Amino acid sequence: MQDIQFVIITGMSGAGKTRAIQVFEDLGYFCVDNLPPALLPKFAEMCLQSNGRLNRVALVIDIRGGEFFSDLWGALAELEDMHITYHIVFLEADDEVLVRRFKETRRRHPLAPQGSVTDAIRRERQLLQELRGRAHRIIDTTNLAPQELRRELGDLFGGANLGKLMVTVMSFGFKHGLPQDADLVFDVRFLPNPFYVDDLRPLDGEDPRVREYLFRWPITRLTIRRMSSFMDFLLPHYLVEGKAQLVVAIGCTGGRHRSVVVAEELARRLRTHEQVAVMVTHRDMDKEAPDHNPAGRKRSEL
Repeated sequence: MQDIQFVIITGMSGAGKTRAIQVFEDLGYFCVDNLPPALLPKFAEMCLQSNGRLNRVALVIDIRGGEFFSDLWGALAELEDMHITYHIVFLEADDEVLVRRFKETRRRHPLAPQGSVTDAIRRERQLLQELRGRAHRIIDTTNLAPQELRRELGDLFGGANLGKLMVTVMSFGFKHGLPQDADLVFDVRFLPNPFYVDDLRPLDGEDPRVREYLFRWPITRLTIRRMSSFMDFLLPHYLVEGKAQLVVAIGCTGGRHRSVVVAEELARRLRTHEQVAVMVTHRDMDKEAPDHNPAGRKRSEL
């Protein structure tokens, strides 16, 4: 029982819980988003009976549970009775930043489907005050970049990856500057650009339609094979050298389409290496999408 590691991610809406659960997924945790608190003890029992297959678990439990959220205190007490150690990670940010994030993403606040976001944030702080006080770790994401949140969570909860080479595959846009912490930089601006396809321009590289478009082209598939082969050659040498961390940056023009697709696929292939732990971050994917074609540029054909 003591070998099971339970991490409960909670906190303010818009503070980065989705990003956090992605980090834990990259660290090898079994992840569940928006689990009703009443189901937590039953889920814990399933983990205990999994013969070690579910010994590292990360759960997002937050205000989206509505009336079921009040069941959390009883559920945590049951975990303690089962002698399961859990850690509560509470994410928060300044009100102004949270309001801006909701406006940028155009998502509705769970407590304000039709009302004021500001009022909803104030109410959410009140509802979460006691939970914040019980948190083992409070992370303020007000001025924290996504990759910085990844590093902090990795340092705190990536213990199972000690001794492994930590590889961060980062997509970026050259027009926003080179990543300062990159060890290797691959330029994929020669690949067909979804930006010049009207239906794909507003999307990003995590959308299956963008991936499907890029993988239609043989040059994309060949590029990823060659890149993966090169990394297969390099990684054992980095391990022998004792390198602990490697940042592989994949760049396209804006960092929204081609670099994101290639980074995700390269990371998927790198995860086959047992001595390597892989995380993915998209530095510029969430920057505002252009809504027009530059004059004189041709669109790639479908």
